[in-house]
Amino acid sequence: MFVSHEDEISKKELSAETLRGVSKQILVGPQEGWQDYVMRQMHLEIEGYTPHHRHDWPHINYVTGGRGTVLVGTTEYPVRKGSVAYVPAGTEHQFRADQGEELSFLCIVPKEGEG
Repeated sequence: MFVSHEDEISKKELSAETLRGVSKQILVGPQEGWQDYVMRQMHLEIEGYTPHHRHDWPHINYVTGGRGTVLVGTTEYPVRKGSVAYVPAGTEHQFRADQGEELSFLCIVPKEGEG
């Protein structure tokens, strides 16, 4: 059993040439007892973005705050609080806080997707 609050879970600032203004919280994963998956909360500053990339696992996403854009394949979708997105394995994707607001979203991946 694990119960906490996002305010009590540390954020890790990510840095790489392929992203900007991104931090991540591991909300639930193997350390909390969910052996096969990881639920992360991603936070993008205004004009922040995740890498434009693909990998061998799917993403399940739920926007928890703000507005932005998700690129799935070659199609851009506007997203806002309450939006959901499923990104299949092998599909190029990117999240951007490009609507003048910060963007936060839950991202559930298999444990191999959290590295």
